[in-house]
Amino acid sequence: MANGSDREQHLRDLARLRRVRDRIDREYAQPLDVEALARGAHMSAGHLSRQFRLAYGESPYSYLMTRRIERAMALLRRGGLSVTEVCFAVGCSSLGTFSTRFTELVGVPPSVYREQQARATAGMPACVAKQVTRPIRNREAPVTGPSIA
Repeated sequence: MANGSDREQHLRDLARLRRVRDRIDREYAQPLDVEALARGAHMSAGHLSRQFRLAYGESPYSYLMTRRIERAMALLRRGGLSVTEVCFAVGCSSLGTFSTRFTELVGVPPSVYREQQARATAGMPACVAKQVTRPIRNREAPVTGPSIA
């Protein structure tokens, strides 16, 4: 059975994790990495990663990339920016990493998504479009085409 000080430490850690998650939500377009997030939370990078995964079901990096991809989806739906411009606007520094992660989460490459969504969400309020096009986390996008058994 945990004593009072263990419980207090656990609650302090949860508050720190919430602040890290909130910082990612606010500053997703900034150059963030696990080390910088950990320093801001006064935790080691390893401890932050382990505790964040326990609390939220994914690593801080995965959570950050999901926020970036969500924002990229909105920018691509709106149009007017190239995929490369969207990549940099959401804080990614590598077009290859951005495109790979986007495809993993959404199921199609960013350029295909932009074409599909321009038609599918035309005339739809942005708040509704965001809900119906929300990405799926942890590589759960449906696989298209035949599977190799």
